[in-house]
Amino acid sequence: MYHKRNRLLMEREKTTRENAESSRAKKKWSLNGTTALVTGGTKGIGHAIVEELAGFGAAVHTCSRNEAELNECLERWKSLNIRVTGSVCDVSSRAEREKLMEGVRSIFQGKLNILVNNAGTAIGKPSEDCTAEEYSFLMATNLESAFHLSQLAHPLLKASGAGSIVFISAIAAVLAIPNLSIYSATKGALNQLTKNLACEWIKDNIRVNSVAPGFIRTPLVQSVLEDKEATAREVSRIPMRRVAEPEEVASPVSFLCLPAASYITGQVICVDGGRTVSGF
Repeated sequence: MYHKRNRLLMEREKTTRENAESSRAKKKWSLNGTTALVTGGTKGIGHAIVEELAGFGAAVHTCSRNEAELNECLERWKSLNIRVTGSVCDVSSRAEREKLMEGVRSIFQGKLNILVNNAGTAIGKPSEDCTAEEYSFLMATNLESAFHLSQLAHPLLKASGAGSIVFISAIAAVLAIPNLSIYSATKGALNQLTKNLACEWIKDNIRVNSVAPGFIRTPLVQSVLEDKEATAREVSRIPMRRVAEPEEVASPVSFLCLPAASYITGQVICVDGGRTVSGF
């Protein structure tokens, strides 16, 4: 009788221990109870990131310059029971960025766990033909907006107790790609900003990383995708020999936001099928 009772106690302790370990493992791979802001989340990579983060359990807010496009996405997400809110915002405008963050502060009650600075654009043309207006627009949209939104989000991320910022850079930040000088400069600056903020803000439990996509099937490269010769030429430089889907970028972005990535900060991760290491 004594041995039987001991055996039952040992089995119960083992079950309790296994359940606790299983619970800890699940928490490492869950974003339940967290909040996230993803800029430019109505199409391409941003759209995929919104759905990926929501799939891990995060409450997500996103924004777009295009109100009709935003409303269409919100209706679709609602029909799929995906928890996403949204607002209209042109991230190139300082006043609109401030308005966006005030809305986020209100919706998430002063706390934010995740900021994904995804919104961005490109203008492809020879450097000698770029205008001052184009330079200012690209800098404001791709770099200034990401820095300013990070500043605005800092107190909310700090208040959450475990904040994560992910910048969406590009392999153009580490490779010389023709006709993309200004765009490349903005993305290169994001990579350096990643490293600086990672060191500055870790004292506030905020991790900062960057994901640099390669040739991804998004509206930004639609004109290239419609040109079969140009697509074949670019794909030939990629060891994996294919164009990637936005979801393949969203997954590493989401990973960097998970508790499982708690010791990763200041990193620039290229998601490019090997393009940046191929030597071509």
